[in-house]
Amino acid sequence: MDSTAEPIRQLVRLRGRSYVAYVFCPVVPIVGWLEEIDATLAGSPGFFVGRPVVLDLSTVDLSASAIAHLVCSLEQREIRVLGFEGVDAARLTTGLPPLLHGGRDCVIRPTESEKPEARPQPKSLLLETPVRSGQSIIFPDGDVTVLGSVGSGAEIVAGGSIHIYGTLRGRAMAGVNGNSAARIYCQKIEAELLAIDGYYQTADELDVALRNRPAQAWLDGETMRIAALN
Repeated sequence: MDSTAEPIRQLVRLRGRSYVAYVFCPVVPIVGWLEEIDATLAGSPGFFVGRPVVLDLSTVDLSASAIAHLVCSLEQREIRVLGFEGVDAARLTTGLPPLLHGGRDCVIRPTESEKPEARPQPKSLLLETPVRSGQSIIFPDGDVTVLGSVGSGAEIVAGGSIHIYGTLRGRAMAGVNGNSAARIYCQKIEAELLAIDGYYQTADELDVALRNRPAQAWLDGETMRIAALN
């Protein structure tokens, strides 16, 4: 055997995988904006832990040191920034996440020429079992229907409306692709957080008279409305 033979190189296997990232758009004063983040976390601790977050700085003019301080402030709240948009790369000092390109608000699908035999994707998702604490259901293509309950610490993320034929104790985020007409329905509302098209309410803001009752949530302009179904 030739002991000098070179070892066979293993091919590097690359895979593509997409994740739903939260895009933060800070506004001035930054201190006030961080207070709004704190209010959200107070109603739902750990909400952003382990979630990809992108900072869109296109509407603010922050210095390099201010950007670094903002990232540090978010990290203190257990919010990790994946990257930046809308800022000159020269302002991103060493050690900060990179400038990202090509982000879109919609799901990218193969064209018919790329995938001629692909079947149309369903516009709704039906879950016949409860969504347990810690589970995350993400369906950006349409409505999500849950025949059971959604446990505390669980979340449903949908591009369309969300229908829950049980108790909603976790988080429900509808219309995540900019669908302001989406709604959230549940048989019993004990939600940690409700959101439609980026507008949200936490448990602390929920009218106590609505708790444990069938309810629906919808957007009225830029205001979220929540009302009993009967």
